[in-house]
Amino acid sequence: MTTPQVLNFGAGPAKIPQAVLQRAQAELLNFDNSGMSVMELSHRSKTFGKVLAHTKAAIQQLMDVPDNYEILFMQGGATTQFAALFYNLVAAKRKQQPEGDVYVDYIVSGAWSSKAAQEADRLATANPDVKVNRVTDSKKMFGKYGNVAEASQWQFSDASKTAYVYYCDNETVHGVEFATVPEVDARVPLVADVSSNFMSRPIDVSKFGVIYGGAQKNLGPAGVSIVIVRKDLLTDIAVGPVRPLMLDFKTMADNDSMYNTPPTFGIYMVGLVLDWLQEQGGLAGIGAANQQKADKLYKAIEDSKLYSCPVAPAYRSRMNVVFRLPSEDLEKAFLAGAEQRNMVQLKGHRSVGGIRASIYNSLPENEVDLLIAYMNEFEKANA
Repeated sequence: MTTPQVLNFGAGPAKIPQAVLQRAQAELLNFDNSGMSVMELSHRSKTFGKVLAHTKAAIQQLMDVPDNYEILFMQGGATTQFAALFYNLVAAKRKQQPEGDVYVDYIVSGAWSSKAAQEADRLATANPDVKVNRVTDSKKMFGKYGNVAEASQWQFSDASKTAYVYYCDNETVHGVEFATVPEVDARVPLVADVSSNFMSRPIDVSKFGVIYGGAQKNLGPAGVSIVIVRKDLLTDIAVGPVRPLMLDFKTMADNDSMYNTPPTFGIYMVGLVLDWLQEQGGLAGIGAANQQKADKLYKAIEDSKLYSCPVAPAYRSRMNVVFRLPSEDLEKAFLAGAEQRNMVQLKGHRSVGGIRASIYNSLPENEVDLLIAYMNEFEKANA
């Protein structure tokens, strides 16, 4: 029995390169001549130690991570990092400023940055000397997400009292992506949630205090989160807000991400994906490929009289291309036709509707071409 080819445009968990899946399949029952699956290895074993070291080294090499940063593997997804960054970076600020109010700044450009700011609001109720500031809020500014105010209109807190500035580099739900890194005062650590565009293009790690993201969109299966944190921000657990050990960056760093059992299989799979990324020419190579895919798809939308993209051109995501048709009935018909052609997970997020094509690193250009061909066919049939 042959399995039909499926074109997976899912937003996450998302497509994993076929070559990676085949390698994992081949190694599944006997990893590195251990006689065991990698899922059965002790995380304290030398065999898994090599897996962990390989994955960390691959991240460092691909992203050119400077020596003054730690690479951590954590659990709970990027959403758990909303709390972790609050606890750890407020603590780091408390090392410098033991008394007085501390500010945490949020650039709100879509659903995920809004959720991050809401989590900070909630945690600040137990830490009343921490003030949450929304530097800008696209929904308040424009009535909906899909654009970002000019930087000249942003309202940052006093840099001398600010623990961090947070932004989400790519908003998966609304298809909003920053083309450049926001400029902030050099005294303030910049935090980027890169969950849905992690390693999709080159990035200057030295501009950030913390970079983090879940793996399940561009880097592997769900279950492991990667956190890259500048070492000067690691703070003793006794300083700052009381926080769970499992959310403490210094505890994770001191224990090489193995304070408890880490997500071993997820770390292994990320390592395989990173090997594949190297074969694609690293971040420069995959970045060029991603840009070409996105340009093609947006051109098809712009050339169409049926499809429209609700995102301002300057902020259109290369990873999550969102578009609408004139009516929900047409959108349902479009999705039904896509399913018949084995194009799956194109339905937009339940909070916004429409169509969303997630074209992450692993999705080849020819599959974008097939989607465009179907879009053209559907438009002709519904002219």
